[in-house]
Amino acid sequence: MTRSLRILYIALFLAMLLCLGAWSLRSFMGFNTNSDATLLNGRWAKAVETHYDDEFPIKRLGTNLWAALDFKLFNEGRPGVVLGRDQWLFSDEEFKPIAGSDQFEQENVALIQGVLDTLKQHGVQLVLAIVPAKARLYPEYIGEQVPATLHTDLYQEFHAQARQAGIFAPDLLTPLQQAKDRGQVFLRTDTHWTPMGAEVVAQHLGQAIAELMPLSGEPQHFVTEAQQSTPYKGDLTSFLPLDPLFSDLLPAPDNLQQRTTRAAEANADSGDALFADNEIPVALIGTSYSANPNWNFVGALQQALASDVVNYAENGHGPLLPMLKYLQTDAFKNSPPQVLIWEFPERYLPMKSDLSEFDPQWIAQLKKTRNANQDLALSSNRTQN
Repeated sequence: MTRSLRILYIALFLAMLLCLGAWSLRSFMGFNTNSDATLLNGRWAKAVETHYDDEFPIKRLGTNLWAALDFKLFNEGRPGVVLGRDQWLFSDEEFKPIAGSDQFEQENVALIQGVLDTLKQHGVQLVLAIVPAKARLYPEYIGEQVPATLHTDLYQEFHAQARQAGIFAPDLLTPLQQAKDRGQVFLRTDTHWTPMGAEVVAQHLGQAIAELMPLSGEPQHFVTEAQQSTPYKGDLTSFLPLDPLFSDLLPAPDNLQQRTTRAAEANADSGDALFADNEIPVALIGTSYSANPNWNFVGALQQALASDVVNYAENGHGPLLPMLKYLQTDAFKNSPPQVLIWEFPERYLPMKSDLSEFDPQWIAQLKKTRNANQDLALSSNRTQN
C-alpha cells in the first residue's frame, strides 16, 4: 500500500468515526438525568457515558445484526426468551432446569407455611392463587425446545404442597383451559395473562371465596368498561433486539383490549366509610400479574368479590418479597384484612429469592414456625393423654 493510499485509508476511517460520533450526539437532544446526578459526585458523567454507549450506532448495528442472525439461522433469541410456533414467545424460566431447585423449593415451601401461620395468628384467611405457566396452558405452541423435567408436574406438586400445609388454593388451570375456547387467556408475545385471563381467574377466586366465607361489610357494586384494542409489544420481545434495523422480523404485536373498573356511584360513600373504620375485607399481594394495570386483575377481583381490594403487589420482585415486606408493615399489624389473596406463579416455587434485605433471624424463625407449632401441638396432646 502506497503512502497516499495509507493517508486516504486513515482519513476515511477518521471521517467515519466523526460521522458516527456526530450521529450519536443526536440522542442527547432532551437528555436528562436524575436530580442527584451532579458533576461533583461523578454520577452525571457516568449517566452521559452510559447513554452514549447505548446510542452509539456501531453498537446498535452489531446488536441488531447478531440478533437477526441468531433469530433467522438458529431460531433463537437472547437468554430470557424461548421461541415457539406461530410467533408465540415464552419465558425461559418456564423451560430451563434450575440448579439446586429441590433445596430452594423446600425453603420456599417452609416460608409459605410460615406466612400461613403468621396470617392465622392475625385472623387472616390466606387464599393462594397459583398461576399456571403459559407453556402449560399453550403447549400446542411450544417449538423445538421443551420444558425441563422439573416443570412437568410443578403445578400439581405445588398444589399438593399447599394441601399438605392446609392452604386454601383453588385450581386455576382448569378454568383457564376452558376459557381458551372463548379467547386468548395469555398474551402471545408477553409473559402475562390477558385482561380476559385475569377476569377468568378473578371470577373463579370470587366463587371459591364466597363458598369459603362471607366477606364483612355491605356488598359493593363495580362497573368494568373495555377500551378499544390496540397493538401491544410484549415484554418478551425485548429479548429479540432487532429494532430498528430488522424490526420487520419481530413477531407481530398482540392486540390488547384494556379494561378499567370503577366503583358504581351508588356505593361511593359506603366505600369511604368502610375504610374510615379501618376495615379491609380483601388484600392482594403478588407479582406483575397483579401489579400491572394493563391486566386489570384488581378491578376484576373487585367486581367478582363485590368488595374493594387493597393491592400490595409489586413489579419485578417475585411473589415472596412483597409478602414478606407486607408482614412487616403497620398496615398489616394494625389493620389486617379478612382475606388475603396471594398471587404466586408456579415457576417461582423452585427459584431462589434474594432475601438479603430482611433480618436473617426473622426469616429463619418464619421457616421454623410450622415446626414449632407442630411440636407444641404434639406436646399438648401428650399432656392431655
